[in-house]
Amino acid sequence: MKTIDSIDKKILKILQQEGNIANQDLAERVSLSPSPCSRRVKSLEERGFITRYAALLNPSKLQLKLTAMISVELKSHETGVIENFEKSILCIPEVVQCYLLAGQTADYFLKVVAKDLDEYRSFLLNKLTKIPEVKSIQSSFILKSVVDKTELPLSHI
Repeated sequence: MKTIDSIDKKILKILQQEGNIANQDLAERVSLSPSPCSRRVKSLEERGFITRYAALLNPSKLQLKLTAMISVELKSHETGVIENFEKSILCIPEVVQCYLLAGQTADYFLKVVAKDLDEYRSFLLNKLTKIPEVKSIQSSFILKSVVDKTELPLSHI
């Protein structure tokens, strides 16, 4: 597999900050003409360095003022239990991130957004606790976001 060079690294850095930048503008910023720049972006996509593009929305503007981090412990670690839990969690729109953990009592860590505490309680009682594989749940509420970035560090490449 072809490695990342300094131009690819610049392209990745810029696209992490401005995913909707026009190819012409990107090309100028990395000192390439548009065609080679477009080919490099396409290559980065095909090789899996770029997995998708997205618009980052402001939760507060969308009246999603409550964010919770939830530790979930499953009843067992059998393959079917894990698969069923993951299949269930994929269908719940309030869950914006879900991570399988190791080295903790909890098996999964979820990031959940909701309009308010009432909506969160409804999510908890009518969705999360209804998943049969769930043994226990521990919720923590975000009071303030100190670091919330989507950019990955590239200094090591």
